[in-house]
Amino acid sequence: MYEWNERVQEMIDWIDTHVGETPLLPLMSEKLGYSPYYCTRHFHRLTGVTLRDYVGFRRISLAALELRDSDRRILDIAVDYGFSSHEAMTRAFFRAFGVTPQAYRKCPKPIRLAVRPEVFSPYHYLIKERGRMSEVRSRQAEIKVESIPAHRFIGIWDAKVNNYGDFWKNGHDCDEVSGTIESLSHETLPGQIGHTAGWIEAGNTGEGPRGYLYGIPVAADYEDEVPEGMERKDIPASDYLVFFHPPYDYLKQNGDVQRVVEQTAWNFDPSELGYAWNEDADLYNYQRHFPEGYGYAVLRPVKRLKQ
Repeated sequence: MYEWNERVQEMIDWIDTHVGETPLLPLMSEKLGYSPYYCTRHFHRLTGVTLRDYVGFRRISLAALELRDSDRRILDIAVDYGFSSHEAMTRAFFRAFGVTPQAYRKCPKPIRLAVRPEVFSPYHYLIKERGRMSEVRSRQAEIKVESIPAHRFIGIWDAKVNNYGDFWKNGHDCDEVSGTIESLSHETLPGQIGHTAGWIEAGNTGEGPRGYLYGIPVAADYEDEVPEGMERKDIPASDYLVFFHPPYDYLKQNGDVQRVVEQTAWNFDPSELGYAWNEDADLYNYQRHFPEGYGYAVLRPVKRLKQ
């Protein structure tokens, strides 16, 4: 039933690995074993954009990250990402972002980058397996203490929802928000994962989530432009209990892993480790989700109990 979801996800993965190759479509078609017609037809049906438009925007978005994070010549970047010349990339860059590559390199500003769509998820995997739960059993959540310094958080706070799925259903454009945050990822607080989500609690009392946030933690002295529709808030330093599961198979184990980690996080008594929940209203419960590289974690702010 979801064969083409899986095939289109393979196309998305293949494009990122071979984005600079030309002509891309016949090469991808030959590699995956489907005709160019079926590749383009089903890609458009499942992602909502044409394959040609996606490849073009993805190329210019990855080129923007190179401009931001390296000192390589613009011509070399253009060639690596499939542009015929410096001028060709400049025209495409200006059409996409309203600024030239030279100007963006001198003063990077928030721009909407093309993010990888997800058309094949763990939910499709479960359906594909006819509803049978994966036989893989997730290990129990690990618990550790992490100190996070004072920082700023740039993002969206939504008090009307309390989970990732409902956040995007409540009027937030996933591609636009994620793409804009991706352009800020070089400012990420050292040691942290770029995109960060989390929960708003009523004073962090342990009563459960009262809202949801999505954005990026940056250094405490960050003063650059805040993207339209987002806020910048100062977050004080705090210790956090980190409820953590190491890297795992996203398609097969994601739901199981998240359930184990979150059940542990919301039901744990921090006094077992000599802590109490930190009820500072300016602190938030963070969520890190990078299955193949980091794993999954829920972070809840704590303070050490007096001896």
